[in-house]
Amino acid sequence: MSISSRDPHALAEAMLAGDRVALARLITVIENRTADTAALMAKVFQRCGHAFTIGITGPPGAGKSTITSALIGHCRARGLSVGVVAIDPSSPFSGGSVLGDRIRMQKHFLDEGVFIRSLSTRGSHGGLARAGRDIARLMDASGKDVVIIETVGVGQTELDIMEVADTVVVVLVPESGDTVQVMKAGLLEIADVFVVNKADREGATRMRTELEMMLALKSSEESDGWKTPVLLTKASAGEGTEQVLDACMAHCEYRKTHTQRSAALRLRAEVFEICEEEIMRRLRRATSRDSVQATLAAVADGAKDPYSAALEILGDRGRLTDILSSGEEK
Repeated sequence: MSISSRDPHALAEAMLAGDRVALARLITVIENRTADTAALMAKVFQRCGHAFTIGITGPPGAGKSTITSALIGHCRARGLSVGVVAIDPSSPFSGGSVLGDRIRMQKHFLDEGVFIRSLSTRGSHGGLARAGRDIARLMDASGKDVVIIETVGVGQTELDIMEVADTVVVVLVPESGDTVQVMKAGLLEIADVFVVNKADREGATRMRTELEMMLALKSSEESDGWKTPVLLTKASAGEGTEQVLDACMAHCEYRKTHTQRSAALRLRAEVFEICEEEIMRRLRRATSRDSVQATLAAVADGAKDPYSAALEILGDRGRLTDILSSGEEK
């Protein structure tokens, strides 16, 4: 099958057969959120479920990219293939990612067992673009053993990584400030593994102790059986990073017998997210229709308020059916 094909479904077939170029091109299709997105993901979903997904998050400058690079190396040393989704800040001009994967993880770029892709947030709150989950699944379906998602690290809104990753690693540094800020940011709730990086700096041991104390209080109130470890690393020197992978793998084994219900709830919630995205796409396509244009014009002129306009569209069964049936691009 020719990888030059512009047919996304042909690209999906080639990707499932192990074609790296087809994977790269299909990721672009998914990132652009075309009309084919849901159908394409339905096609590859049955081939998903093999890969273990690790989310790396934390404040900017904590060393997430360095730790991600180290984890890639450790996975490869164990014979595991790796896919990486590096979520970067969006350029305010192009909407594309600002940072480049070749710069941050260039020593792995030529490794056939590693596939790295940068992805812009495109305004997504939480640091994780909506396409990120789908791209991680493409890497899973393509045969990767481990998929690492490294997020932007935007602080308090960085919580949606827990909806995508099997294991969430929160990376902090001694300079991150008072650990109370960790609680305020909600990181205590999402972390499966805590890493205090740059552990040679003053305050690292104190931060680990404080985190362990807070985790002990949390586990006594709402224990789910997993004891979140707090690890010290000096990632730039390669110290302690293999222990991070060990902790992730231990959590992977734990999940196999303890989190089936939460995984099912996550999939149910995803159905609504997909419906929301698809309905919005179809509604935007329908704005060229006269009936919708008239309603929008009335809002723009001040003759109708936005709430009444929305209820009018939703309450008109014929118009709504017309909008919902407009999903297929001609």
